[in-house]
Amino acid sequence: MSIQQVSSFASGQWIAPGAGARHIASAITGEVIATAGNDALDVQAMLDHARSVGGPALRALSFHDRARMLKALAGHLNQHKQALYAASFDTGAIQSDHMIDVDGGIGTMFVFASKGRREMPDGQVYLDGEVEQLGRTGSFLGQHICTSLQGVAVHINAFNFPVWGMLEKLAPTLLAGVPAIVKPATNSCYVTELAVRLMLDSGILPAGALQLVSGGLGDMLDHLGMMDVVSFTGSAHTALKLRSNPVILENSVRFVAEQDSLNGSILGPDAVPGTPEFDLFIKEVSREMTTKAGQKCTAIRRIIAPEGQVEAVIGALSARLDKVVIGDPRLDTTRMGALVSAGQKRDVLEKAAIIGQEATRVYGDPDNFTVDGADGDKGAFVPPMLFHCGDPDNAQRVHDTEAFGPVSTVMGYRDVDHAVALVNKGQGSLVASVITRDPAVARQVAMGAGAYHGRLYFNNRDSMKESTGHGSPLPHMVHGGPGRAGGGEELGGIRGVMHYMQRTAIQGSPDILSAIGQTWVPGSTEIKGPAHPFTRTFDELAIGETLNSPSRTVTLDDIEIFANFTGDTFYAHMDDDAAKRNPFFPGRVAHGYLLLSFAAGLFVEPNEGPVLANTGLDNLRFMKPVSAGDSIKVRLTVKKKTPRNEEYGEVRWHVTLSNQEDEKVAEYELLTMNAFKAN
Repeated sequence: MSIQQVSSFASGQWIAPGAGARHIASAITGEVIATAGNDALDVQAMLDHARSVGGPALRALSFHDRARMLKALAGHLNQHKQALYAASFDTGAIQSDHMIDVDGGIGTMFVFASKGRREMPDGQVYLDGEVEQLGRTGSFLGQHICTSLQGVAVHINAFNFPVWGMLEKLAPTLLAGVPAIVKPATNSCYVTELAVRLMLDSGILPAGALQLVSGGLGDMLDHLGMMDVVSFTGSAHTALKLRSNPVILENSVRFVAEQDSLNGSILGPDAVPGTPEFDLFIKEVSREMTTKAGQKCTAIRRIIAPEGQVEAVIGALSARLDKVVIGDPRLDTTRMGALVSAGQKRDVLEKAAIIGQEATRVYGDPDNFTVDGADGDKGAFVPPMLFHCGDPDNAQRVHDTEAFGPVSTVMGYRDVDHAVALVNKGQGSLVASVITRDPAVARQVAMGAGAYHGRLYFNNRDSMKESTGHGSPLPHMVHGGPGRAGGGEELGGIRGVMHYMQRTAIQGSPDILSAIGQTWVPGSTEIKGPAHPFTRTFDELAIGETLNSPSRTVTLDDIEIFANFTGDTFYAHMDDDAAKRNPFFPGRVAHGYLLLSFAAGLFVEPNEGPVLANTGLDNLRFMKPVSAGDSIKVRLTVKKKTPRNEEYGEVRWHVTLSNQEDEKVAEYELLTMNAFKAN
């Protein structure tokens, strides 16, 4: 069998393994299948290439350009995922594990591509929060903006998800406009190398946007500066060693860590045998123990059940684990493959022995189990192992020792507060789950355990058909956790992009803020267009283009006709004496929605044109009542423009209604879809 040479991609060149290369063995057979590593990589040149070539190219693109790039990359990988599946079997993973890794990674890229188009501007500046008025008149304002870091992101990934682990970091990094140097774990780097080759060969990425280190990083971290980011997934021991690097400390290099986690799952007191919740709990725990052979940072390590249900949990879980076929991951009948390496197998057995000092193994014997289609002695196979801790309050190792494999410990709790205390003894986790249908139990756990866990996952018969599972980080939600889990956050939608951007407070006049953020700020210069703005296409409209309408007087007949037509006969509109007793009104007043209708009549252009649809309004406020005899007028200003596709884009209009005294009576933002100019 030929041995694969796993290359690095540095400064635009593929570099084969060299001095310092190490062998990689198949998790199935124990035979050497690849070599990776090269101590001669010029890490400074790689950093310079990323900063001087990749960074400027990415920053020249808008967020929407980068989002389209991510979508194209995800689509390209999706066309070649069968090759990624085939390359992954020697990691010990079965086909369903590959789908979590490969399809999950591709799906994450698609989500960030979508969020980039929907939630970020078609520019290079992201506005973080609303404008703050810093002076009395509004001529001096402040706002927070986020711009791309002008450095490089170094991604150090774990062995268990060679594709997803890379893509879930890479997607927000590229969307932020920052180049990345990816360093996968050596044991599975041959899968990552294939994914990187596919992306680079697609021609979608600009030069310098992505580089790969297959093997060790050398002294790369010693060359990082204030604009760089390190994002790490792995053990707490390694994270501490890396983040303690003097250069990282001295230069305040951002360090995002996702590390060891003693995740727990609580069986609610209402989830007794015979209920859908009990069955769901057993299914979730079994799946988390055996998916990826338990090599998941989110896997359930501690099973926390009511003391009266511990035996039932052990019995039901053991019966389900009996059905798990361990074997060659290439076989369709296999339900759990091997650990990634012989070294990982030794580590898991050593950690299981430590747990065994405080707990009794009640299922799974590593010295006596069956492996289908493979040699259990040559491959890195272990069986699922279930322990029972009878005294979890006085135990320590079951709460601080993670056997990174199919190993979990059952323990009993007296009441919900006790369950919370036990799940928190892990000193910080990525996820804790609660299987309950009792909202009061869910709230009690959330209030007591929320501060100790990055994610709380609640499930029951009502949500289980759509739920994604205890162990599934989603790109929409934060993935990370406090304390032992590393104190970092990844994913979480646009929150994940912010790790690779600098938040800056800007202060100045309305015109200055409008120019920087490419969003019109009230008080800045208004532009008079050459024609009614509703007759102008998306690309013709300018930020700040304004229409000032004529006035319209509101009559008592208007108010009464609107009330009778709509059925809104609220007393403030119909009973003068009752309205006067209300501290907000001088007497009968016009309906707020009547004012909005009149406003539309004042600014609308009724003929067919580029305005395709009114899609809603945001931030509506009524500031001053309007009585019969008052008049209103409208100022309509183009606040922001966001392309949506090749045919049209969203225009956000700032709308202000004023009375005859030029006092604001209402304010809101109108959203329309406007066509582009025909070619």
